[in-house]
Amino acid sequence: MPLNIDIRNDMQTALKQGAKDRVRTLRLLLSKLKEKSIATGEDLTDAESLKVLQTAAKQRREAIEQYLKGGREDLVRQEEIELKIIEEYLPSQLNEDDMRKIIVAVIEDMGAASMEEMGKVMGQVMKKIAGRGEGKIAQQLVREHLSS
Repeated sequence: MPLNIDIRNDMQTALKQGAKDRVRTLRLLLSKLKEKSIATGEDLTDAESLKVLQTAAKQRREAIEQYLKGGREDLVRQEEIELKIIEEYLPSQLNEDDMRKIIVAVIEDMGAASMEEMGKVMGQVMKKIAGRGEGKIAQQLVREHLSS
């Protein structure tokens, strides 16, 4: 079943249960998916829908970071709730060890040995972890491996 239909069905269930945070977050996701669909002029594939959700999750992580710096615990909690709901629809994330294994394999396959090749390595790494890992973490790990 397409991702947007799953989200719509879950929102209906949340409405019946009176789960306000969940309803608000799922409505927001459906809105973002509809915006993207209108922008492209056609129905979204699951891969495209997944990218929209990944962007929403990334925005929440960045907001949490900023709110923590600003001492706004109330807003941090709200963003964490939304992030948790969004993550339910994302594929399971790679842990750091698994990501490190992929990075080492890519570096070995490419024969990369210096920071000058970081862009090429990152391109391959991001293809391999597609949606299962955060680019910021991957970049940090690639930098560690290429600088050592």
